Amino acid sequence: MTAGPPHAVLYLLGCGPISRIDNTLKYTEALGTLSSLGPELPKDPAAITGVRKFSLDHIRALAYALGEPQTKFRSVLIAGTNGKGSTASTLASIMAAADIRCGLYTSPHLKRVNERIRLSRLDGTARFDEIPDSVFGEIFGRVDAAARSLIAHGALPHYPSFFELVTAVAFRYFADQEIDVAILEVGLGGRLDATNVVEPIVSVITDIGFDHMDYLGDTIGKIAAEKAGILRQDGVLVTLSQHQDANYAIGEIAIAKNVRGVDAARFLPGTRLTPTTSADASVTARLTSPLGRNRYDLSLEGEVLHIDSPLSGSHQQRNIALALATAVELRTNHGFPIDNIAIERGVRDTVWPGRLEWLPPRLAPDGHVHAPLLLDVAHNPAGAWTLRAALATLPESMPRTLVFSCLADKPVEEMMQVLLPIFDATSGDPDRVRDHVILVPIPNPRAASLEQLEATARGLDVPFHAAPHVPAALAQAEAITPPEGVIIITGSIFLVAEARTLALAERQPQSDAVAS
Repeated sequence: MTAGPPHAVLYLLGCGPISRIDNTLKYTEALGTLSSLGPELPKDPAAITGVRKFSLDHIRALAYALGEPQTKFRSVLIAGTNGKGSTASTLASIMAAADIRCGLYTSPHLKRVNERIRLSRLDGTARFDEIPDSVFGEIFGRVDAAARSLIAHGALPHYPSFFELVTAVAFRYFADQEIDVAILEVGLGGRLDATNVVEPIVSVITDIGFDHMDYLGDTIGKIAAEKAGILRQDGVLVTLSQHQDANYAIGEIAIAKNVRGVDAARFLPGTRLTPTTSADASVTARLTSPLGRNRYDLSLEGEVLHIDSPLSGSHQQRNIALALATAVELRTNHGFPIDNIAIERGVRDTVWPGRLEWLPPRLAPDGHVHAPLLLDVAHNPAGAWTLRAALATLPESMPRTLVFSCLADKPVEEMMQVLLPIFDATSGDPDRVRDHVILVPIPNPRAASLEQLEATARGLDVPFHAAPHVPAALAQAEAITPPEGVIIITGSIFLVAEARTLALAERQPQSDAVAS
């Protein structure tokens, strides 16, 4: 790192490392404190850039006061615009399948903040457990006390942000659990992200696109340069060739730092995604995702590697390739015992909800069958195009209802231009006459208003329905979508999170009854 932690300041203030603080908070109190901080990113970026400027000094001071937990384990740091969560989850699943004590840190969460901090089970599976509520509360109490002590001594100018606090909890938890490696997903950008205080043994950069431009820059090159801030002098970078401006920005920084590059292209398949097939395609499409799984074979060190990933969509093949290349790098040059069997099992057992996730039909108490749901957190134009490409593989005759909302600081018009026209019941396409669009606001300070969404839809001349809130939108979608159709919910992780919680609460394991 070019700028070290403010150790000297802390010592001068008599504020050395605080290895243990007896200030345990209850889980509910910890959540209350986090909730009081507001959204992770304010609607107005000037609230950060004008007053609370991004800086690693604050998280460094906090980590130092907690005993430098991020130095107690090795780490892989993953940055990018799209795909970094899928890559992190796939890689972590591979590590867990190899019986490596692995921590996984991702963001944001769908339902509970605990989802962000997970630990491998070491029971022969590739499964992870969330940090327990009681442990989260206990560690958060230590982090909170450390932060308040630093503020009192003048070593911190203000209380840490939501993301800094949760990142500190993750680091302390992983250190306490004596993990072998942490797979860390960057929250925003890379250069000034709180996760970037670790010294990664491998850095991974996924596909770069336009997102968070108010914070990261207004060109692909500027955004890529921020992402490349996770690179280290004489370090290792795993990536794939992408937009030429991103390639140039990343390459320039990599050369300056003498980074060894690992091209994941050899792990891309020559075959396409394998769709679900059945003698009764209509029943199968209702019960299991017709988008299928990514199934293909690769050659690795003279052996055939059978890839069978539950992550749907051909775009996931790039993320899988990055995870595979990183796993091979870790076993070849960093001493991790990862065999091909573990790689296959880890890929097969990857869990990453809300990404082209198919929820089967719901059987209502009155016996009526409601259409399946397809959930996807496409929260920027690149994600919207990826979703559109996936929807193009569905049967043309399948009726579709789009439930859409997004945040106001996203390119709202561009995202709606990508998605809404393919649900236009007035387009003249006979396969689309039973399609619908439902616009709905989401309960978030950064959310686009219903009026803004409606105005954009009118500008596109696409008919739409409006719902006052997510439960009403879901109920309306189920009422107007036939059982043989599909309800697509997308545009924001906050929309997907709420809809997924509602849908899972309603659905019952009655697949046989639905199929009959």
